[in-house]
Amino acid sequence: MKAIVVTEQVAGTAGMRLVERPQPTAAINDVIVEIHASGFVPTEVEWSSTWVDRAGRDRSPSILGHELAGVVTALGYGTTGLSVGQRVFGLSDWHRDGTLAEYVAIEARNLAPLPGDVDFTTGASLPISGLTAWQGLFVHGRLQSGQSLLVHGAAGAVGSMVTQLAREAGAYVIGTGRAADRQKALDFGAHEFVDLANDTLQGVGGVDLVFDVIGGDIQKQSVALIRPGGTLVGVTGSIEARPADGLAVDFVVESDRAQLDEIVQRVRDGRLRTNIGNIANLDDAVAALNPTERRGGKTIIQVRP
Repeated sequence: MKAIVVTEQVAGTAGMRLVERPQPTAAINDVIVEIHASGFVPTEVEWSSTWVDRAGRDRSPSILGHELAGVVTALGYGTTGLSVGQRVFGLSDWHRDGTLAEYVAIEARNLAPLPGDVDFTTGASLPISGLTAWQGLFVHGRLQSGQSLLVHGAAGAVGSMVTQLAREAGAYVIGTGRAADRQKALDFGAHEFVDLANDTLQGVGGVDLVFDVIGGDIQKQSVALIRPGGTLVGVTGSIEARPADGLAVDFVVESDRAQLDEIVQRVRDGRLRTNIGNIANLDDAVAALNPTERRGGKTIIQVRP
């Protein structure tokens, strides 16, 4: 089968190659999915799980990608809850070969049914962005109606999901980003927008929750805005500053079938819009995932038409 692999961490995304790899087989509780569309997070090449297994052993060359939408073609021993021929979408294990390929072996629990009225491209755009937003807001941030939220990167793949879900939940949403992203963030539902290059965060006032996808100085400035009892939620891999009277949580997104069901239902009924910036096929994936100019939204690789 065709797959996108990396072999050298120092090369970053420039080290991607399209190669032929053996088709995977299903272990206990696995399914094999014929992939129709896959998503990708550029920082994957920096994650230790891309390069070593859980025992610390080298596992390169590694197949990249962890978001998928496709059709189940085989069941491993003991697998329940899914059936051959079923449309699915979900998030594959960080330490296993991924989804920028024609097939993937994945634990059944990491998948959710993909309704027939949601196309594969949309399905593949949801797992990381949607689950990160959902878990950051409602599991770790415990967002409540009437609270205020500062979301960095509000026009990005994750930030746009955060903005929409928070607004639906009854929060007052203040988005940040580049000046060129202002209208996009407002279109996704932000009540206000802060241009991080030209505006000051201090003008925002107090907020109950900060959702940080940037880290560094922006995170440090944001902490001062959190009201007593509020929360900083980060996904950058580290917390560099903590609120004086509140919580700070940095988390790694996890697959959750019930949450995927909630997310895709919102897409179906129009409450949640995807943020897809570029669509390419597998043969063109290396170039598409190494763009020469900045592109908004998530890049989706269509593995099958």
